[in-house]
Amino acid sequence: MKSIKNIVLRENFFDFCPPIVMAIINITPDSFFSESRCSEEKTIIERAEKAINEGAKILDIGGYSTRPNADFVSEEEEIRRVCWALEIIRKNFQEIPISIDTFSAKVAEIAVNQYDVDMINDISGGMFDENMLLTVAKINRPYVLTHTKGTPQNMQQMTDYEDLTADILKYFSEKTEELRNLGFTSDIILDVGFGFAKTTEQNYQLMRELSVFECFNAPILVGVSRKSMIYNVLGTTPQNALNGTTALHTVALLNGANILRTHDVKEAIETVKIIEKLKTKN
Repeated sequence: MKSIKNIVLRENFFDFCPPIVMAIINITPDSFFSESRCSEEKTIIERAEKAINEGAKILDIGGYSTRPNADFVSEEEEIRRVCWALEIIRKNFQEIPISIDTFSAKVAEIAVNQYDVDMINDISGGMFDENMLLTVAKINRPYVLTHTKGTPQNMQQMTDYEDLTADILKYFSEKTEELRNLGFTSDIILDVGFGFAKTTEQNYQLMRELSVFECFNAPILVGVSRKSMIYNVLGTTPQNALNGTTALHTVALLNGANILRTHDVKEAIETVKIIEKLKTKN
């Protein structure tokens, strides 16, 4: 029997056996991990080529840093950044599925209509732009539904919950119903939003309880790569948080993650391979 956790991107069928890796391509001057920033055509091509060769199945392109306390970026500037990058990637890598990392309906629509982007990765769950869910329903391509509260500028002051996991389960249920009522029939991928309106302790609680979200029979995306929930615990920096990232990727995979969104594709792919071997009984 075919799993419900299937998506098709650019005629590529993914059943998440094994889980897949999404590579981060940041077109931002202020991303928290400085080595992920791409500001030249050569850098974008090299980063994308390296990620694809190492096994990434999706490239996630973002022009607005969503780290806590990130600088505000106008919609016009975000459009300029992502269109420039998408033009380069589509010219050089026609077959790789592309995700657009944006909470702007206009950016999402341009990315799909002009560059045939395959997936929308919205960290706001449609809350930062009142037109986003309507646009997502109209576009009707796979959508990453992320949990957060507030904005990148104030989210870390909005970490109060009655019951963290139950509140997020309710959020996903309500947002999924809203999307379906708008006529959205494509795939919904769930992201609990590690680092978005959560304390370090709350992030680790969600990691422990990640398998709870399998009740939706939707793919689960995990984005913890080099985040503060790792480097603050280790007393280090994003540049030195790869080992901690791999440790959490291991836990995430054991708890049901289907997509790892990461800066470091090779290491994530190796983690997937080890966990798949661990699960093999013969």
